[in-house]
Amino acid sequence: MLQEEVAKRTSISPQRFASSGKNQVIALAVMQDERVDGLSVPKRNGKNLPETKAEGYRIVVDSQTGKQILWLIGADDRGVLFAVGDFLRKANLEKNKILFNKKDEIATAPLQVIRGHQLGYRATNNSTDAWSVAQYEQYIRDLIVFGTNAVEMIPAEKEKRNSLMQLAPDEMNIEVSKICQKYSIDYWVWTPAGCDMKDQVARTKDLDTKEDFYKKCPKLDDVFFPGGDPGDNHPREVLPYLKELHERLIKYHPNAGIWISLQGFSEEQIDYFYAYLRQNNPDWLKGVVSGPSSPPIAETRFRLPSKYKHRLYPDITHNVRCDYPVKNWDQAYMLTYGREGICPMPNYYATIHAKYTPYSDGFISYSDGCHDDVNKVTWSMRGWDINLEPQTIMEDYCRYFFGPKLAESAANGIMALEMNWNGPVKKNGGIETAFDHWKKLEKENPQLAGNWRWQTLMVRSYYDTYQRRRKFYEQDLENKANAILATAPEIGSGKATQQALDVLKKADTEPVCQDIHAKIVNYLDDLFKSCGYQSDVKKYQASNSQRSCILTFLDYPLNNRWWLEDEFKKVDTMRSEQEKLARLNIIRTWENPGNGSFYDNISNIETSPHCTTISDDATDVAWWDGGMSRKRLSSQLYQQNPELNYEDLDPNGRYRIRVSGRGDALLRVDGERLDPIVYDKEIGGFKEFVVPMALVGDGKIHVSFDRPEESKIRWSQQSHVSDVWLLKQ
Repeated sequence: MLQEEVAKRTSISPQRFASSGKNQVIALAVMQDERVDGLSVPKRNGKNLPETKAEGYRIVVDSQTGKQILWLIGADDRGVLFAVGDFLRKANLEKNKILFNKKDEIATAPLQVIRGHQLGYRATNNSTDAWSVAQYEQYIRDLIVFGTNAVEMIPAEKEKRNSLMQLAPDEMNIEVSKICQKYSIDYWVWTPAGCDMKDQVARTKDLDTKEDFYKKCPKLDDVFFPGGDPGDNHPREVLPYLKELHERLIKYHPNAGIWISLQGFSEEQIDYFYAYLRQNNPDWLKGVVSGPSSPPIAETRFRLPSKYKHRLYPDITHNVRCDYPVKNWDQAYMLTYGREGICPMPNYYATIHAKYTPYSDGFISYSDGCHDDVNKVTWSMRGWDINLEPQTIMEDYCRYFFGPKLAESAANGIMALEMNWNGPVKKNGGIETAFDHWKKLEKENPQLAGNWRWQTLMVRSYYDTYQRRRKFYEQDLENKANAILATAPEIGSGKATQQALDVLKKADTEPVCQDIHAKIVNYLDDLFKSCGYQSDVKKYQASNSQRSCILTFLDYPLNNRWWLEDEFKKVDTMRSEQEKLARLNIIRTWENPGNGSFYDNISNIETSPHCTTISDDATDVAWWDGGMSRKRLSSQLYQQNPELNYEDLDPNGRYRIRVSGRGDALLRVDGERLDPIVYDKEIGGFKEFVVPMALVGDGKIHVSFDRPEESKIRWSQQSHVSDVWLLKQ
């Protein structure tokens, strides 16, 4: 690893040699070694030295017999490997040059014992399903450089080979086991239940299939069983099943352990699990995993007996509909990046890691591709040393992958990209500053054009900027269209809607920033060629539109022109001109209800000044029609029980509250439940409530919504609120 990675960066091929005759030496050793090729291994006196702890290491410059020696000394074999990684991150490796600064001497050991990432070879992944064995090995090696000591694969028995896969799924899973054996890091597998465990025939077949896979693995350290995601088996069936699974597992891997998550378990099922542990004290169980829809992380560690370990399963790959959604995300990015856009967020994930680290022994992240590469490195490095600053981590990242001259400037660029996603894009002028920065780096570093990590960062910069400029342009067109609709009483509804449509269509007939558009398309094509990144279903065989299909949604409308087209057709079918004008007035004043009245697009940070809450999923985005919904944009953002505060109201005024969303809206004002006078449950329909004058007397009100009982209804079909108006009569 040391020889090959140095050779790639310097064109120098370091060779092993007897110590005599060389003035500069890099020496690798473990702490138990006294001498290496005649050189004495430097040792320190003292207790609890980092280089004596598992996986720890020391890097020190030493002089012996006229030689300068850079020592990479590990507590064990892994420690040597991580010392090599540290050297590769910190050294100045350029053409015909290997420089190491004495200030980078270090003695260190990891904070967390489990530091891993899931790298599933399956069709739903946005890139790794297209990888070769060599690409897997290089990626795993790169993760090791940043302190990763575990890889988790997904040997799903029902997984079929898609057109991108170079090997059958089980074959690749075995090959990755071999890679982990080669580097002596842990190999995990994620193996859910493939059956109803009450069906004894299916249960036995499922166990036989898993045992057959375990037998083929040259290395297997741990098996992670997700309790209820997927699966509907009760722990009374799951736990005996896992006990038998362990008996089969240790035939071939005697030290391997079983882990379970409580994902999707009810409170009764969770209590049953802990009661089972108290009563049976099973030795076959190694630990519990906390993932999405699991019980609270702190509660899990508190309830779990100390003999069992606790591992996190953080989702670092998704932007929405996940455990850690992007905060303060503009709707323009929600609608175009979707759930799985390129998402380098070192500061955000460093904060999340720090919050939950005290309750766990480590983590193996949930990942579905290479688009979250920065996040993987952030978690690995913080898992080693929680005090490492994200900026320092990013400088190491950029030095290793892009070269020492770009360590600081590219790291600053990554930090800027993270800030692009913070707040309304119209107010975020930093997006343009970041774009200028990345364009300058792009121009000055053509040698990195084929580097897939470089490509992901470049396309992020172009994409962020394109959506910001497009939002300005397309929303300005909508404002002009609304101004035309205001003239409908004078020029007639038909003429007004046609003229408004002519303006709205300019978004397609006269699109903005086509030079940037072309760069994005080219970069996404390059990414498919360099790392298999699948940004479109038809063109690049992405498994579905939620999986990194940012090319698919590159030009998704950032105004309401699709909705307006459909609404104008409905208006045209109305019987009277009076009805048509009334509906056009509602349409054009949707977000501007007039003086003394207020409007909030719930969860849109740009247009929700009175909303004080965020949804459980931060800014939940409806995913109708494969992401190509023609609904009004505000309808595609919602919360289930938002809260809003209004102040400076007219104490003598008469107000109505109008609500748009889906299903029920159980509304309260200052804690008092109001009865509706209009109650349309359909998407885009209105519910209206009269606010009692007594509640407005102090010039302010608090609006809240009770959550209806819908536990048996799928989350995407549950009631929600998307728009709220306070209308002064």
